[in-house]
Amino acid sequence: MRYVLLLGLLAGAALAAKEDSSNSANPIRRVVTLLQKMQSSVAAEGEKEKKLFEEFMCYCKTGTDDLQKSIGAAETKIPQVESALAAAEAAIAQLKKDIEQHKANVADAKKVIATATALREKEAAAFATESSDLKTNLAALGKAISAIEAGTAGSFLQSSTAVTALQKMTVDADMNSADRDILTAFLSQGEGYAPQSGQIVGILKQMKDTMEKNLAETIAAEEEAIKTFDALMAAKKKEVDANTAALESKLERVGQTGLDIVEMKEDLDDTKKGFG
Repeated sequence: MRYVLLLGLLAGAALAAKEDSSNSANPIRRVVTLLQKMQSSVAAEGEKEKKLFEEFMCYCKTGTDDLQKSIGAAETKIPQVESALAAAEAAIAQLKKDIEQHKANVADAKKVIATATALREKEAAAFATESSDLKTNLAALGKAISAIEAGTAGSFLQSSTAVTALQKMTVDADMNSADRDILTAFLSQGEGYAPQSGQIVGILKQMKDTMEKNLAETIAAEEEAIKTFDALMAAKKKEVDANTAALESKLERVGQTGLDIVEMKEDLDDTKKGFG
């Protein structure tokens, strides 16, 4: 096609040269010049077409390579994303189990705290009553001993409150029957009674020593109970704080992992669509 066009152009040029021969001194030269211009134009067009062809071939080659690379990348990426997605879903399931366990731990610790606090309050109330009674009885015994030793037992026994307190102690005290009978007789005879050989004082002092020991043991038991309670409260508070902190952290991780799962699913879907 190109050569037909060239011949046509040459024929036209020759005809034009013949028609203008009367006006031109060298018509052949004009034809040669025209042919030279046409040759240059044809050569330039050929180079352009060659360049376009080479670019097309290069595109086909690189495009195929890029496509193959893209397919390869997708084939590698899909199982990786699927694996990461499965791991994330397993992680969020475990996190949710951990969260429930932390909640249960906090609830149990608070229950123990409430129960122990209620028990401590009862123990403290019982200690207050017992120690108060022991201190009252010790005071009464001290007065009785002092009165007898001073020879004023009669005036002491005129106090109905003091006698009543001693009578109750006599009934409740851990003593042998002989001592109990002697003390009961002393309390019932009133101011006319004259203690013999300090026997009554000895009994009362023995009762006082026993009560002082009981009071000391009661105080020690209360102090130990307070120490144990404080240690338990500190441990349970630490347990509550630790579980609360872990709970907050894992709730945050659940939220972040949930977002990661959504993103991975979208990425996986887009990759599969592009691969397909």
